[in-house]
Parts: sequence; structure tokens; C-alpha cells
Amino acid sequence: MSSERLIYLALGGAGEIGMNAYVYGYGKPGKERLIVVDLGVAFPDMDSTPGVDLIIADIAWLEARRDRIDAIFITHAHEDHVGGVAHTYDRLRAPIYARKFTANIASRKMSEYNHPDDAVTVVQPWPQQITAGPFKVGFMPISHSIPEASAMIIDSPAGRVIHSGDFKVDLTPGVGEPFDAAAFEEVSKDGVKALVCDSTNVFSPHAGRSEATLSPAIEKLVSAAGGMVVATTFASNVARVKTLAVAGERAGRSIVLLGRAMKRMIEASLETGVLKDFPPTVSPEEARGIPRENLMLLVTGSQGERRAASGQLSRGKYQGIEMKEGDLFLFSSKTIPGNERGVISVINAFSEMGVDVVDDTEGKYHVSGHANRPDLETLHDIVKPQVLIPMHGEHRHLREHVKIADGKGIKGVLAVNGMMIDLSGNAPKVVEYIETGRTYLDGSVQVGALDGVVRDRIRMALNGHVTVTVIMDDEDEPLGDPWVDIMGLAETGSSGADLVDVIEADLGQWLGRAKPELLRDDKALNDGLRKIARQSAMNEIGKKPEVTVVVSRLS
Repeated sequence: MSSERLIYLALGGAGEIGMNAYVYGYGKPGKERLIVVDLGVAFPDMDSTPGVDLIIADIAWLEARRDRIDAIFITHAHEDHVGGVAHTYDRLRAPIYARKFTANIASRKMSEYNHPDDAVTVVQPWPQQITAGPFKVGFMPISHSIPEASAMIIDSPAGRVIHSGDFKVDLTPGVGEPFDAAAFEEVSKDGVKALVCDSTNVFSPHAGRSEATLSPAIEKLVSAAGGMVVATTFASNVARVKTLAVAGERAGRSIVLLGRAMKRMIEASLETGVLKDFPPTVSPEEARGIPRENLMLLVTGSQGERRAASGQLSRGKYQGIEMKEGDLFLFSSKTIPGNERGVISVINAFSEMGVDVVDDTEGKYHVSGHANRPDLETLHDIVKPQVLIPMHGEHRHLREHVKIADGKGIKGVLAVNGMMIDLSGNAPKVVEYIETGRTYLDGSVQVGALDGVVRDRIRMALNGHVTVTVIMDDEDEPLGDPWVDIMGLAETGSSGADLVDVIEADLGQWLGRAKPELLRDDKALNDGLRKIARQSAMNEIGKKPEVTVVVSRLS
């Protein structure tokens, strides 16, 4: 029996949707050569991660073994798969491989952080393979809601693994390659050790619809509109953006792209040749001289993002353009769970302007980029893997996917972030549990989830903040009364007096009664002042705020 093993480890993306980061390794236990598939990000929300810019998987385990990382492979250019490459490059310093379109997006990100121009290598699709340590890895085209999405064909001495990446079964995707069953049959004919598979839509019982089915309904809607038409979708869904643009062109409208991501994706698509015959566009400046009924705007912000183009249009002008009564706004997208509040806010703001808003409640104007249950089973039946490991899903998605596999006679393995699976031999097993977590990009720095930065920010948001300042003279006596500053708290409490005055009075009384040895002990003094300030605020306004104590000594 070989002393070497083939391992699979998710650091992000298994047990959650987003922040994808998967590791494969081969070699002696603890000495495996490693490859990484995807380094994505997740997006923050004001409830759990206020003020954070991006969330990245904790790569401490990888960083400690970076001398064993032979390559990083990026399946496609969605942010939850490619968004972390620039933020992790300095810590990993491994070569990055991607197909042309994805490499274009990745390179743009790398250049923003002054990383080397040659850090990302463009790879041709299967049958080309990259040798990375004991692995040979190829990019197998697969249909998804972005150009040049790929499944990874990963060959090792212990067998072949197919990592599906995000995919759907679409024979007419519009932009990008269609799903090719024959190609997957060919790469699976000699046996597949494991299929690591997208699980996003495992609970959707109906076969997925093709991107091509949307054109008639969208064209009918746009042609019937009287005022200006504005549509939003995921900027990365280049096929959808083209469908919308073509609908506008056929209705005699000039096309305007608004939002940085929208412009970036279309530029990258044209540069790399994945997008052809896109209607001509006009600038926002040119659009201001065109009658409203002859305009169609394609804008960012399908998830209600406040700073995106749709969010700014809902609050007034954006680049000199504003919505008016009688205009039409189309959400050609699905609202991701957790984003409902932002989307509804935008819809209501447009409603107050007299703008007609159309969403995808009836399923006319959007199709998912992920495989529904029948399509997942199609891939299972083609690949016929020995083992199926669900990924890209919450725990409930992974668990349901395992049930489907087991029902088909395929060994299903429920592996969430941090569970290292040994795929060697005929019985996959958990061999180690790795501590996983999150890293927050907060402004220009990265902070760990356990560093307390976000926790403290949440506490201040919930409870408000009090700063207590005391000056002690050279005899360790208070020099005057303590003073207080408050933030995020009601100014007047139940007594009718100013909150600041009440807290200062309580602190002054406590200091006046404090024993000399306490006044000489900085820790005891800090703890006492903090406790009194919190209790005083609780008595007045029913809240115990966060408290910062500043003690200055003249001696």
C-alpha cells in the first residue's frame, strides 16, 4: 500500500456560498505538494461586518506551507472565485493560471496592487494540461453565467478528480461555450476518483433554462416601454448584458453603460474576443443630448448596493442622468439571500419617482447560472465518479447533494470548510480538521476575524460609546472633575438631565470616595471608572455603552 495520499481540503466555499478556496494535495502525510483551486471573496453586510470592504478565507494554513504550493488555478472570473488573488499574492507567491478572459480580470486586480505583470499565466482549454508538482491540471470548458468558465481536470498518481467549478447545463449560452456532454464523457471514460461538484441549486427540482430563452420576453418589454429604460444585472453575466443591449438596439435605443464593473467586464470581453457583435454604446455625456425614449441604460447594482449606479440613480442624478416618472427599471437578476433590504429600498425609491419597476418574480427576465437538481444529476451520470464531494453551498445544500449521490450508488462525502479528506484507496475518510476562518479587508489592511476589530465595531454600533478623561496630579489625586464625551447615545436620560452631566457627576462622586491605593493603581482606576460610566448610562437610558478611559498623570 502506498504511503502517499491524495487529499482535498476546503478553506472556503463549503458550508457557505462565496469565498471559494479549495486545496488538493498529493504526497506523504504532512509533506504533500499542494495546488489551490480558486481564491474568492465574500461580501460584508452592515449587521455582521459593518464597515468591512471584503471577506477572504483565512489562508494561514496555506501560508505556513507556501513552499509546497505548486500552482493556483482560477476556474472563472466571478468575485467569489477570483476576488482574493491580489489580496493573498504576497502571502502565497505561487504562480496563478487561468484562461484568457479570467486572466484578464485577475491581471487587472493584480495591477491595482502593483503585483508583477507576469504573475498570472494564460492557459488554453483542455486538452492542454499544466504540470504542477505531482499534478497535471487542465481547464475543461463548461457553461455558466460568465465567459470561459471551466471545470478543472486534476490528474494525480492516485487518480483523476473533476472539480466542476460553477456550472449549468446550457446548450445555447449566448456568450461562452455550451455544455459539452461528449467532452465530459471522454475525460471520464477511464474512471474518475472524485467529482467535486457545485451544489447551489440542489433544491431546484426543474431542469434549468437556457440563457437564449430570455431574449423574446426582454425584447417585448423594452419595445413596449415609453420613457427611458434602465436595466440591471450582474455585470459579469456578459451574455445577459448583450441580450439587454441587443433588445435596446432593436427598439431603436442608444445603449449606455453605467458603473465601473459593467464597463470593465465589457472591455475585458471585447479585448479577449469572447464577446462579438455587441451594439455600439454612447457615453453618459452624449446620452444627455438624446431623447429619453431613445435611451437604454445598462447599470450596476442588481443587489441594491448603495454605491452602485442603480443605487445612486434611486437617490438622484448619476453622471448627469436621472430617472423620471414614466421610465422603466428592470431587474434582470435574482436577489441573493441577504440582499433583499437593499433591493427593496431601491425599488421603493424608484416608485416614489413614478418609475415602473419590473423584477423577475415571474421568471421571465432571469435564469440562474447554476445547475438545478436534474442538471446536477446529468453531470453525475456522465462522470460516474467513485466519490462525490459537494461544494459551493450552505450545509443544507451539501447534505442534500450527498443524499442524491448516495441514492445513485455514488459514495457521497459531506466535507465542510476545514475537513481534510483522504481520497486514496476506495474509502474516503476525514484525516484532519484544519482551523478555518475569515480575514477582513478593512480599508487598506487585512484583519483576522478573531482580532476583535469587527466585534468592537458591532458593539459600538449596538451600544454607543463613552470616553472618560481624568487627570491625576503628582500626588495621585484627581485634578478637577472627570469629563465625558458620548457618541451614538441619547443626550438626555430618564431624569431629564443631560446624560453627560449625570455620568460626570457619578464619576466625580466615585472618585471622591476612592481610597488612595486605588487611585495609584491604573488598572483598578480604569476598571472602576468604566463600571461606573456603564452603570450610570444604564440607569439613565437603559444601555450599557462601550467605554474608553483615558487617565493622564502629571508626575
